[in-house]
Amino acid sequence: MNLLYHLGIDAYKLAVQIASVRNKKARLMLKGQAKTFKLLRGCLAPEGGYIWIHASSLGEFEQGRPLIEKIKHDNPDAKVLLSFFSPSGYEVRKNYPLADVVCYLPFDQKHNVKKFLDLVKPKMAIFVKYEFWGNYLTALKKRGVPTYIISSIFRPGQVFFRPWGGMFRKMLGCFDTIFVQNDESRRLLESIGITNVDVCGDTRFDRVADVRSTAKEFPVIEQFVSNSRFTLVMGSSWEPDEEIVMPYFDSHPDMKVIIAPHEFDRERLLDMMGRTNRRVALYSQTSPEQAASLDCLIIDSFGLLSSLYRYGKAAYIGGGFGAGIHNINEAAVYGIPVIFGPKHEKFKEAIDLIACDGGHCIANDNEFAAVMDRLTSDQTYLEQSGKVAGDYIQSHLGATDHIYETIFGTANK
Repeated sequence: MNLLYHLGIDAYKLAVQIASVRNKKARLMLKGQAKTFKLLRGCLAPEGGYIWIHASSLGEFEQGRPLIEKIKHDNPDAKVLLSFFSPSGYEVRKNYPLADVVCYLPFDQKHNVKKFLDLVKPKMAIFVKYEFWGNYLTALKKRGVPTYIISSIFRPGQVFFRPWGGMFRKMLGCFDTIFVQNDESRRLLESIGITNVDVCGDTRFDRVADVRSTAKEFPVIEQFVSNSRFTLVMGSSWEPDEEIVMPYFDSHPDMKVIIAPHEFDRERLLDMMGRTNRRVALYSQTSPEQAASLDCLIIDSFGLLSSLYRYGKAAYIGGGFGAGIHNINEAAVYGIPVIFGPKHEKFKEAIDLIACDGGHCIANDNEFAAVMDRLTSDQTYLEQSGKVAGDYIQSHLGATDHIYETIFGTANK
């Protein structure tokens, strides 16, 4: 990589160091990276031979997870090293049982790259969705390590397609195969001379189908919805989402709501409980006997959301008034309509679900009310919208098997 890229990485590291003074996530990242090489020296097999899978954060991990499970199921002796860049992935999945080693990925500086690859000695490298680190990719190619990226999606505005994006286009040539979600991505890559492309879809569909097949049951939730005509599940909500949903909830006494906020601490939970005058409680403080009498249940425990959607008649997915919507597939797989805010343009599944009327985009409280009025008053429409959402998920399964067969059926048996 050229000098400009190296300076950019150095500047990025400096920015994280400055942010760490006040930002907890930045501090966690730096502390975690500082321990990476000691961790690797202490637990790696000296002969190496690891399948290295890198996910930036928790969302990307969920995309890569079906492939990891497939690898370990079919090759129990395979050694998997899982790396994260963000604390949102590492801190939640640092004890993930199907990975032999889990660590933070050091910054993409040449000395870090050499030290990391010398220790891991990967037999292959698999990046998930958006991870393009020039020094790592260049070094992997020089070492002859088969390298892949899965579930990628490309858009015209990305740096690869800009006149000044030559340095980044070179990164794409380091992959043996770029597995993309759609034909548009393939056409964009071909327009800049990148042909090592395979259109196979998104592994997240396989993941949510697996989750649904093993969904947990929650006695508290079952009692909560037992006398409810219509329950809305809010997943990964933020304050702007709740500001739209809660007034409607307050004015519709025949409706119940389950709220699983994206992040929460004591102050956030108290604020959420104060947003309604109806009967509300925290999940961790509610017994099955108490649950039926409640109108609103706030989930203050991690790891439940993907199973909770099964209890809703519809789902509201948060993030659409911020950086972007969270995982709508987790809800749609249960065959229920999904509602979300306007920041969804980067998510193919959101656009597709809107087109087939399984997804509903709202920009304000009036639009939310209009959608909810129809879903709650027209049972036929509610069922049809949910069915097309569920059918959409089912029609997009199979990316994981395709990727696995392509990788392990060719160069890496």
